[in-house]
Amino acid sequence: MYRLFLGAALAATATSAFAADAPVILDQELAQPHISGYGELYLGGLYFSVPGDHETGTGAGGAVRVNFPIDARWNIQTDAVVDSLWVQGTNIYSYGGAVHAYWRDPSSYALGGFATLNGYGGDEGLSDANLYSFSIGPEAQAYFGNVTVYGQVYYGQLRASGESEHFDNWGGRGVVRFFAQDNLRFDGELGFSRLSATGGHLDTVTGALQATYRFAGTPWSVFGRYQWDHLTISEASGSVNVHKYVVGLSASFGSDTLLSQDRSGATMDTYRPNFGVPLF
Repeated sequence: MYRLFLGAALAATATSAFAADAPVILDQELAQPHISGYGELYLGGLYFSVPGDHETGTGAGGAVRVNFPIDARWNIQTDAVVDSLWVQGTNIYSYGGAVHAYWRDPSSYALGGFATLNGYGGDEGLSDANLYSFSIGPEAQAYFGNVTVYGQVYYGQLRASGESEHFDNWGGRGVVRFFAQDNLRFDGELGFSRLSATGGHLDTVTGALQATYRFAGTPWSVFGRYQWDHLTISEASGSVNVHKYVVGLSASFGSDTLLSQDRSGATMDTYRPNFGVPLF
């Protein structure tokens, strides 16, 4: 039973996100457009549970995000991400990236769209399957003083190179970012995705909490994140829960604080599930 649910859970990774002064509002007239971004690395553990069974694993990964302003309002952001999982002596991994194009008023909101492309591989012939996924959808942010509200919806597919059959995938996520200080950020996230094919579907509900602190006057930040993914299969009873706990280190350029990075830098991201790649 455990292997059945774990195999189905891993398939859901084909969806298209990680993420000391009083807060201030950025002056949109003074903030000049410039290239900025950040890179991050993380390491942590995972706990898988199904009725009557459980398993632990180790996870690691990283991301690089760079924002390119086209003019005072239009922006292009590019992301590169990699995630790896070790469980039951098997390594599975995903890699890929995203492109975001959006219009932003740093004092009010941002509105645009994004597209992702990811590949998958690992031990036991996973790399030979030539699995990949893509997604596309709109995204928006709204700024309320020291709070950012962020939402995305998307449609995508999981495919194998050279094969006509595929899995459809759609979903959405909402994120609230609260800046207790310019360099202290707390995130809360909720999301849902459905991976479907003829005869059934796999649903994933996601919840996450994250805290990030940037050392004043430096590009360095540290963060801790907890993410829970709850998966149910339409044809089966029971469910699988995947808990992931990580700590990480981030280095930024082109921004002075976490708040300025959020409002004038690389502020977009995408959903990053707790597990690796499909097993079939």
